Amino acid sequence: MITSVLVANRGEIACRVVRTCRELGIRTVAVHSDADAHALHARVADTAVRLPGSAPADTYLRGDLIVKAALAAGADAVHPGYGFLSENAGFARAVRDAGLVWIGPPPEAIEAMASKTRAKELLGIEPLREVTEADLPVLVKAAAGGGGRGMRVVRHLADLDAELAAARAEAASAFGDGEVFVEPYVEGGRHVEVQVLADTHGTVWALGTRDCSLQRRHQKVIEEAPAPGLSAALDAEVRALAVRAARAVGYVGAGTVEFLVAGEQAHFLEMNTRLQVEHPVTEAVFGVDLVAEQIRVAEGHALADEPPRARGHAVEARLYAEDPARDWAPQTGRLHRLAVPDAVRLDTGYADGDDIGVHYDPMLAKVVAHAPTRAEAIRKLAAALDRAVIHGPVTNRDLLVRSLRHPEFTAARMDTGFYDRHLPGLTEPAPDPHAPLAAALADAHGRSRFGGWRNVPSQPQTKRYLMAGEEHEARYRHGSRGLEADGVRVVHADARLVILDVDGVRRKYEVARHGDQVYVNTTALIALPRFPDPTAQHAPGSLLAPMPGTVVRVADGLTAGAPVKAGEPLLWLEAMKMQHKITAPATGTLTELHAVPGQQVEPGTLLAVVTETP
Repeated sequence: MITSVLVANRGEIACRVVRTCRELGIRTVAVHSDADAHALHARVADTAVRLPGSAPADTYLRGDLIVKAALAAGADAVHPGYGFLSENAGFARAVRDAGLVWIGPPPEAIEAMASKTRAKELLGIEPLREVTEADLPVLVKAAAGGGGRGMRVVRHLADLDAELAAARAEAASAFGDGEVFVEPYVEGGRHVEVQVLADTHGTVWALGTRDCSLQRRHQKVIEEAPAPGLSAALDAEVRALAVRAARAVGYVGAGTVEFLVAGEQAHFLEMNTRLQVEHPVTEAVFGVDLVAEQIRVAEGHALADEPPRARGHAVEARLYAEDPARDWAPQTGRLHRLAVPDAVRLDTGYADGDDIGVHYDPMLAKVVAHAPTRAEAIRKLAAALDRAVIHGPVTNRDLLVRSLRHPEFTAARMDTGFYDRHLPGLTEPAPDPHAPLAAALADAHGRSRFGGWRNVPSQPQTKRYLMAGEEHEARYRHGSRGLEADGVRVVHADARLVILDVDGVRRKYEVARHGDQVYVNTTALIALPRFPDPTAQHAPGSLLAPMPGTVVRVADGLTAGAPVKAGEPLLWLEAMKMQHKITAPATGTLTELHAVPGQQVEPGTLLAVVTETP
């Protein structure tokens, strides 16, 4: 029997594994980088071991250090989670060679399927060796790992070499393996996958299907189970193919077989030899704990002959610290508050007051709703996200709510191009016009020495806020009937709650303040000083870092004085395991270049200046 598990991962998945281990009476050991010294997963585990450094290559990708940590902490098993070393056969062997139980598939199965190129060859599918115009568009893809890292869609042959280089660099950074390959890119397809679970006694379960078509940068955003709209024949076909793939490599444990579905055809993509991020939707529908099943299988227990029956529908949304309106730029800073209604499941690696750094994936949490029908599950999840309290860096919460309520999604007509078509409309700012007034009233009450309002006429009071990138001024006054503001009647106001009567309708505004950041319901504002100090102005054409990160590359031969074209890539930043391209804003001359490879930058750092050609 397993008595102590080291979780070779971090964040949300580490916390999730720890939770199940506790329920099973198993002690847990966490590992953490220096950047994660105070992270939630290190706090909730029974024991924690430091991995010196912050970069993944120095910490969570160091299998030798993790095995030593497991032995030092007295663990007798290792759970890899997902990402990092979860699909590394060498790590699995090292764990076993150290006398520890590996909670995952055999190294031989990982080797057969972990490399997407080898997996395709195993199934008789050849990648593209030479790309011509007739092959476009194509997808450049990392041979190891997943999560959208090391993936690029190429629509123009002239871009292929640059995208190959960027994908290799990103894959090497994220997975320690820079191998990439090229395959045809299917437009308008759906991403459908099958959860498999196999024991050491020859039983393989196919736990239904999932649809993960809503993706940004080839990384999933919203997932659901079962995949809607599949014909009975296609559903049976993909489940049978998944079982066949698992049996072909002697698979053991939890894994996922992924397909791109177009019409009634299913194209094999890959087999992920690990637990998937979206596994909670399958757990909800089948009433199982997949982590508990992984542990039982690793202990040698047999699965039942048939899997449990599916019940209802589940939908999961990934909450990211990122700004979808700014090319999905990752965000950092203090997470002051994160809370969702109890009606849904919240899996997170953060607690109130934690800092979101630059070194790892920007996912804050997964929010999951389960209901008897798809429509009910979607409604429940959208409402929960809409009501969630999220105080801190910018997130994709509004995008998630709008996506769930989009008619194309509710009618199950989505595909992997959903955000390519709809992103501008889904990210259009729609702040509450009365939020600045509510913030000003709460602020005034909070600063009142008497804890109330003067009952005498006064001059209008003003307060300025930045909301959705624009400055707004809130004005209110003490009238004969109490507080008034442009025809809006103030029913109640204190430091945390403001109630306004707007055209006869009472609206509640919950207000929270963290320094200059103010949150009014779900609207974020920044309180502006009454007399702002003069600030330095950047020259026109200045390229400022849109996020904290590291300059990983400057375009070959790029120097000050070089001519550039609008849209031309100038340099690349790496933040939260993704590379972000910085392009020339106009055609002209690069008059200044301050960025150098290896440089750490903060948001707003001046990287370069392009002077536009008159």
